[in-house]
Amino acid sequence: MFSEDYGSIPGLDIIFLLGGYYYHTNYDTVDRLVPGSMQARGDNLYSAVKAFAESAKLRNARQRESLGVSNGNDDGQAVFFDYLAWFMIFYSRRIAMVLHGIPVIIFLVMPFFSRFLYSGLWCCFATFYDFVKGMILHTTGIMLAIIFPVLFSILRLLVSSYGMNWFANPFLAFMMFIPISLFGLLIPRTVFRGFPLSQNVSVLKVSKEALSDEARFWGAFGFYASLTLAYLLAGLSGGFLTFFTSASMLLAWISFCLSIKFCGRQLARSTVFYVIPLIPCLTYSVYFGGFLVQFLIEKMGMMGSLPPPYGNYVPDIVVAAVVGVVTSWCMGPLMPICGKWLARSSILQFLLHLSVIALALSSQFFPYSRDAPKRVVFQHTFLTADANRIVDSSYDFSVVDSNSLLFLFKYAPEVAKELNIGPEFSFETTKMSNQRTFLTLFPVNFLFSRSLQFPARSDEILKQYRQFPHLYTNKPQTMSSDGSRRVYLELSLGSLKEVWVAVLNITGPLSSWSFADTKLPVPETAEGGPPSYICRLTGSSHEKWNFWLEGRNVEDIRVDVAVLDQNLVEEAKKLKSVFPGWADVTAYSSFLSTYVF
Repeated sequence: MFSEDYGSIPGLDIIFLLGGYYYHTNYDTVDRLVPGSMQARGDNLYSAVKAFAESAKLRNARQRESLGVSNGNDDGQAVFFDYLAWFMIFYSRRIAMVLHGIPVIIFLVMPFFSRFLYSGLWCCFATFYDFVKGMILHTTGIMLAIIFPVLFSILRLLVSSYGMNWFANPFLAFMMFIPISLFGLLIPRTVFRGFPLSQNVSVLKVSKEALSDEARFWGAFGFYASLTLAYLLAGLSGGFLTFFTSASMLLAWISFCLSIKFCGRQLARSTVFYVIPLIPCLTYSVYFGGFLVQFLIEKMGMMGSLPPPYGNYVPDIVVAAVVGVVTSWCMGPLMPICGKWLARSSILQFLLHLSVIALALSSQFFPYSRDAPKRVVFQHTFLTADANRIVDSSYDFSVVDSNSLLFLFKYAPEVAKELNIGPEFSFETTKMSNQRTFLTLFPVNFLFSRSLQFPARSDEILKQYRQFPHLYTNKPQTMSSDGSRRVYLELSLGSLKEVWVAVLNITGPLSSWSFADTKLPVPETAEGGPPSYICRLTGSSHEKWNFWLEGRNVEDIRVDVAVLDQNLVEEAKKLKSVFPGWADVTAYSSFLSTYVF
């Protein structure tokens, strides 16, 4: 935020790519750190700070504007990536503009370059038309490689009682979706075994097989070249992936053509000559794609609980689609030449049978474990009316993935017993919690849906605390000449022990406040409620916050106060202790109160 607020200052974000299972959980301990990772982070930070400090070009946006020059060294959205963690490749946006445009130029020029001098302009257009048909067939295969795993994931959920079986067992995602993705990728090659050529074989005096291979290759090449151009025009840096693929395919095609020229059209030999130059590219694709899928799977455990009827399908569909993208990306460059080997009915049947077996086996795996826990939010809610009175108390539960609380209570019977949940329990027979109940977790509370509420006792908290958080006016309100009024307030956190955050949710004709340099943020809207302004306050429990709110007219201003205390009463601690090891419980107390001024 500092680089954005203070003039586009260059910066470097450093994250741990894997380990998302433990992120923000009780299992996020020092012994789970990857050995050497902290040293690597320190090395990177030191090198970055040293480079920034010693750079003569380091200026913020205001300084650059005042100087009116950029010294010609503004790299913009530079492109940089590592190759298998061996070395780093870096080049500027300006160089990328040239490099990433070359594959498309080659694709457009190649039909005329290869035909014009020998066969005339008409044959050039026929060749280009064949290349376009090859690109359409390759694109169709890529799309089917994504669609088939998605359909397969939906089919699995229709016959399974829960989703995300792959969460604690990532190999299941690869086992279920890679074979069916390959099946989809090979469909166009199976259906169109004979390529629909527009070129006249007798005029060119070239075999139909050679022209088909050429059209399929340049069609695939055109697909990756077009993606590279699309990345470039969109201003994104990810075009290096498809550029690397395009460049490798070009080398593979040259090797393939040379093998035919000097050794004849021997299918096995020429195929080997085609594959060898692709090995560095395919190795990187598998490396990068594998990390991407693993990273995504780990993050699916905290992507939010989406509402029915389709929320349960989203994580499986997303993972299936990404596995399909990675599979087609890794295998796509091989299809123009190797497809004739792979598009056989026996291989297609094997892939289909393997997918069905994987689907059947996946239902035998539980989606969570101690090393890949399900995240559960357990809030002990207290509704207060003033500094000393409890109006109501409840236990509120929510989850942040697609397997709902019904799944949790079904496979955690000790918790269900403690909450007096019977076999007829359902969302229709119990009280629901809305997002405002979890206001202390803003903005994370927007990830919650179908949260449940259970009654709880409040006598124990009265023995623990003398005062609860409360809001009151500390001086008379004032009126301005334009009709607006200003209310002066003080927030006391009472005698709470471990306050983590206090959140104010302000609804009404607010025109200004004393927070954030008197600038109002964009209003928030939750579950169809009125627009409101939200402010998060952090500080010591004994501190009091003094502020003012200004309204445009005399209409009431409503303030909801939510304070998160990390301390739990003994009864809540007991309930938390009965959760199974495969569930990570974030438990806390929340004090909610409402005021109208």
